Amino acid sequence: MKQQLENIRVQALAALDAAETPAALEELRVSLLGKKGELTAVLKQMGKLSPEERPIMGQVANAVRADIEAKLEERKAIINAAVLEQKLAAEAIDVTIPGDEVTMGHEHPMNQVLQTIKDLFVGMGYTIVDGPEVELSDYNFTKLNTEEGHPARDRSDTFYFTDDDSVLLRTQTSSMQIRVMENAKPPICILAPGRVYRKDEADATHSPMFHQIEGLVVAENITMGNLKSALVTVMKQIYGQDAVMRFRPHHFPFTEPSCEMDMQCHKCHGTGEVDGQVCSTCHGEGWIELLGAGMVHPKVLSGCGIDPEKYSGFAFGMGLERMAMGRLKITDLRLIFDNDVRFLNQF
Repeated sequence: MKQQLENIRVQALAALDAAETPAALEELRVSLLGKKGELTAVLKQMGKLSPEERPIMGQVANAVRADIEAKLEERKAIINAAVLEQKLAAEAIDVTIPGDEVTMGHEHPMNQVLQTIKDLFVGMGYTIVDGPEVELSDYNFTKLNTEEGHPARDRSDTFYFTDDDSVLLRTQTSSMQIRVMENAKPPICILAPGRVYRKDEADATHSPMFHQIEGLVVAENITMGNLKSALVTVMKQIYGQDAVMRFRPHHFPFTEPSCEMDMQCHKCHGTGEVDGQVCSTCHGEGWIELLGAGMVHPKVLSGCGIDPEKYSGFAFGMGLERMAMGRLKITDLRLIFDNDVRFLNQF
């Protein structure tokens, strides 16, 4: 039996030295030391030995087991170190290789112009307000003195949600005039920027979705002169002191008197032509409409609980896209919504 144990030790140590993988090592451990292993099979024969031989053989068997277990741990450490080395070599990252360049974004040109406009009006004492894009017809039309049957309420111009035309996507941020005047007392001085929606054709100066900036001032002794002064001051800051603008009479249901403000086309400089062709930006007019404005209609004031005999006010609504076109010299409004990086990177 002693010779058997010695043979098992010699063969086991040689086999363990030859093992190259964790799986091979585990297979040897089971075949040598497992319940059905070679060493276990020899130890089961201990019962056939005399009482004198058993202690001697027991010591030999324990020594053989200890040698095998020690060799197992030694080989396991060596094999695991080799496996780790291979993994590190396979997954190595060369930190000296330049990384991919990360392109830093910047504020969208629309937001750049919007922030400029907001800063100008806040500096003049205006408060920025916001409101719902899904609006009630009462606020979008009725309370703004736009009666039933008015062309602006037609389904060909407005996106309605309900069959009775009571809920819609707002066509103007002018609805914020009503929401503010119903909940605040004069003096009122607000600016309401936001998205609005109309069934306009998508061309160089129109889009079904665009941004409007509504302004409202209500206090005692407000005049048309105050309106013109505020608008000219802001436009000169946006487009430069040499910018050419004009006011012309117009009609809006919620203001009386009313006007529109135009800026000379930045592409054709008022001629209506570019290289002998009709200017695509102003359609040959030589002017680009910037905004509509006027003195708040007495009916609108009284409908909100404000005495038109004591208070007066002015309101204006400008399209942010057109403001951006003029300030950044953009010739086609659709470029603003295309999100072409080549276009955006210019700003």
